[in-house]
Amino acid sequence: MNILVVDDEHLALKNIERAIRGALPGCAIFCFDAPSGALAHAEKNRVDVAFLDIVMCGMSGLELAKCLKEICAQTNIIFITGHSEYAIDSYSVPACGYIMKPASVHAVLRAMDHLRNPVITTDKKLRVQCFGNFDVFAGAAPLHFPRSKAKELLAFLIHKRGASCTTRELIAVLFEDKEENDSLRKQIQTNISVMMKVLKDADAKDVIIKRFNSLSVDTAKVDCDYYRFLQWDMAAVNMYSGEYMSNYSWAEFTAGHLDRMFI
Repeated sequence: MNILVVDDEHLALKNIERAIRGALPGCAIFCFDAPSGALAHAEKNRVDVAFLDIVMCGMSGLELAKCLKEICAQTNIIFITGHSEYAIDSYSVPACGYIMKPASVHAVLRAMDHLRNPVITTDKKLRVQCFGNFDVFAGAAPLHFPRSKAKELLAFLIHKRGASCTTRELIAVLFEDKEENDSLRKQIQTNISVMMKVLKDADAKDVIIKRFNSLSVDTAKVDCDYYRFLQWDMAAVNMYSGEYMSNYSWAEFTAGHLDRMFI
């Protein structure tokens, strides 16, 4: 479950974060002290539940809630306030309720019992971001690849959406314009080993399907914005802003194809 928390008061922000962690251990919590940062995050990431302070400098929590709903109508909104008179105003936006400050574990659990939209739980091993630069996350933490080619290797396998890739094809893509030789074959094997080590450390080794002289991705084990876009998931569609794996030149054709889907 991905949770967004926004409050421009630092102590209040920390308080609600502690209460949420106590009520919902294991969820991914993203905290912001300004609505602008929260909106930037929501544009690129699914938000299941948003806990929003109603009174903030600049954009109010009510205005922020409307913006979040425009990005993804399925986002559940829970307002946080230190003033009970603002609770009535919170219902001008479809919301699940409100929590009085200081937040408590009990108050969070009570609010979560009244979510308007179901939170889709997933057994996906990894969250993959293809829009913008390519990145991979286990929970909320990005995976670190000690070799850039190992990360690019995974990117290409994700890009192929479960299709098998031979060693020769991987060499042609990762070492473009270079003729296949023993040195490149050794390099690709090294990068495969590095990629598998990173995935194993993230308890996601089974995301990769290995067969004789071929690799592929088990698409059922990854939550990928690109895959969801192709299924016309509106949250993923809203995330796309014209960039697809922009750190890799071989992905440029796909970005053009995605652009044409909007025409």
